[in-house]
Amino acid sequence: MSAKRVLFVDDDRMVLAGLRRGLHDTRAEWETLFAASGQEALEAMEKSSFDAVVTDMRMPGTDGAELLERIKDRYPQVIRIVLSGQSEKEAMLRSIAPAHQYLAKPCDLRELKLRLQQAFASRDLVRNPGIAAAIARLRSIPSLPAIYSELTAALGSETTSLAQIEEIIARDVGMATTILQLANSAFIGFHGQVPSLRQAVSLIGVDTVRTLTLSIHIFSRFDRHSAIAAQAAALWEHSVGTASLAQRIATMETGNKGMAEECFAAGLLHDVGKVILLGERPREYDEVRKLLEIDDASVEQVESEILGCSHAQLGGYLMSIWGLPIALVQAVALHHCPSCALESEFSAVTAVHCADALVHVVQEGKEKPVVDAAYLDRLRLGERLIPWRNLLEEKRATLQ
Repeated sequence: MSAKRVLFVDDDRMVLAGLRRGLHDTRAEWETLFAASGQEALEAMEKSSFDAVVTDMRMPGTDGAELLERIKDRYPQVIRIVLSGQSEKEAMLRSIAPAHQYLAKPCDLRELKLRLQQAFASRDLVRNPGIAAAIARLRSIPSLPAIYSELTAALGSETTSLAQIEEIIARDVGMATTILQLANSAFIGFHGQVPSLRQAVSLIGVDTVRTLTLSIHIFSRFDRHSAIAAQAAALWEHSVGTASLAQRIATMETGNKGMAEECFAAGLLHDVGKVILLGERPREYDEVRKLLEIDDASVEQVESEILGCSHAQLGGYLMSIWGLPIALVQAVALHHCPSCALESEFSAVTAVHCADALVHVVQEGKEKPVVDAAYLDRLRLGERLIPWRNLLEEKRATLQ
């Protein structure tokens, strides 16, 4: 595999010199180049291809936000990261749409390396260049129209509480993904990983969510014809059901509230790859769906044949380039292949894999869940499917 090419952009040559020294040990896997201005970076990209661009925000001439907007339009497959010490809110808001991630100076180079390595590893699994570019170009994941309208109405009121905002966002795959993306960036000034949707909403706050929604328009509405809209509603219902069951499974097995909230977020996002396909590639999505109705092959096999990758790999790629915690990335990317995680204990991968299978059984009337029995036996959890299914049945009974 050829070395990845990463372009660093900053008008402070001392910063570039420090990056050059700090990244010296990556020269075997990355080819690093450096530009002292946005215009110089664009000229470099016209001459050669790059896998990622890491740029400062405040620069004379073409600043970081404008640079990333141009790169997104011309080279959508490139991973785009802001690395800046700038703290002005207006400038930070400008960078949200074109940037995949926002890191603050001074940056721990180990974290920068890890984020780039994670993004590159996930992208290499997506063998369809067109789909990879479509994912990298995404500004947001569309929301169901009813939930989008509900959120905008709630934010129009000054009396709306944080709990009300969280309850709405927790029912929407697109909103939840974007909120977690922001919470795991330097945008809000929090250092550390945020795998919980509750914590993410709390850190960002009602006022900022209101500004982002009503002024910056970080959320978008799923606007397709009725046939696709019906599929979207079913997909959201499955995602919310999986999230709820994954949370209850984690509570039963660990008693850890933080783990339970992480599993809820992972369950809500686990099929985000399908959401992307439904919004960006509806014809291919429909082709996969129709073929599954007449073929006994697994969804991963059919998707790989038609798309060159699975929806799990697509979702994992987006989560990684958006900088979400590795626990969420793995739960999304491996929810159909938990053994690939090489785990030895219960995790979000476990909860989501089993919750997804159990919810499919109930929603689709299947005889038994399709699970990785060897994986569950390795974790000594093979006998837990029955009590986990009972959790789902108990939940359904309370709703009737």
